[in-house]
Formats: sequence, structure tokens, C-alpha cells
Amino acid sequence: MEAIALVGELITLSIMAFALGMDAFSVGLGMGMLPLRLKQIAKIGVVIGLFHMLMPLGGMLIGHFISEYFGAIATLVGGTLLLLLGFQMIVSSFDKNEEPFVTPVGFGMLVFAVSVSLDSFSVGLSLGIYGARMLLTICLFGFFSMILTWAGLLMGRKFQHWLGSYSELLGGSILLGFGIKLLI
Repeated sequence: MEAIALVGELITLSIMAFALGMDAFSVGLGMGMLPLRLKQIAKIGVVIGLFHMLMPLGGMLIGHFISEYFGAIATLVGGTLLLLLGFQMIVSSFDKNEEPFVTPVGFGMLVFAVSVSLDSFSVGLSLGIYGARMLLTICLFGFFSMILTWAGLLMGRKFQHWLGSYSELLGGSILLGFGIKLLI
């Protein structure tokens, strides 16, 4: 009976991890429009995976006390960050002499990682109340988000080659649209 419950929890958590990882995929698709090396893409995926482990871990530890209040704030902050990143990419696409203000390198990578993993904090709060297995949860969240981030970045990189000078505009539009989706 315990094995059946574990398999059920594994399937449920895997579906949730995939759904949360799709956020990272979508944003990775937009950020992949920037000229990135494969080494940068690998590093970004690992960082996003780590943040998708740390954020739900923090949420699970905090649990029941502030779940409703903080969940809404996390979504607002994440959506706002994506709006700002998308808007900046769109603006910089019209000015070819200037480097993007925020790129997924250094501080920009931190902003990028936080923006795509804030929603996993909210989910962690809910799972903390539910009593999900913490280690299993954070490992699945990290794994799926890392793989899906890599997939999004690599697809975005491919589209960037096809779209040429319009790729940054498209990437910014994707981030902007995803930020609006989070806020609405």
C-alpha cells in the first residue's frame, strides 16, 4: 500500500514539476533569442534548476502560516520582473548599438532565475501544507526545470539564427506576454 502511495505521489509531483518547468521553458525560449554560448546555456539551466529547488524548499518550510498572502506577492513580483525584462529586450532590439540591459549573466542571471522560480515558492507553500515528501519534491522540481530551461534556451537559440535581427524583439515579446499572463 505504501508503494502505491509513493508512486501516486511521484506521478503527481512529476506533473507539477513539469508544469512549473514549462514557465522556465517559456522564459528560456525568449532569453534564448539572445546570443548565448552553449556553456552559458548549460550554466543557466543549472542555476534555474537550483532556484527551482531552493524556492519550493523555502516555501515548504514556511508552509501554512503565510501561504495565501505570500503566494499572491510571489506571482506579482515574478510577473513584474518578466515584464521589465521583456520590455527592456524589446526596447534594445530597436537600438542595435547597445548591449541588452539585463542578460542571463551575473546579476541578470539572478534576476532571470528569481523571475522564473517565484511561482515554485508558492507551490512549495501549498505542498508544505499538504505534507509532500520534501526531498522528492525539490529534486523533481529542480530536474524538470533544468531540462526544460535547456530545451527553451536551445530552441530560442535556433530561432534566433532563423529570425536574425528580429529575434530579440520576439524574445522580448515572449517575456512580456508571459509576464502579463502571470499578472492577470
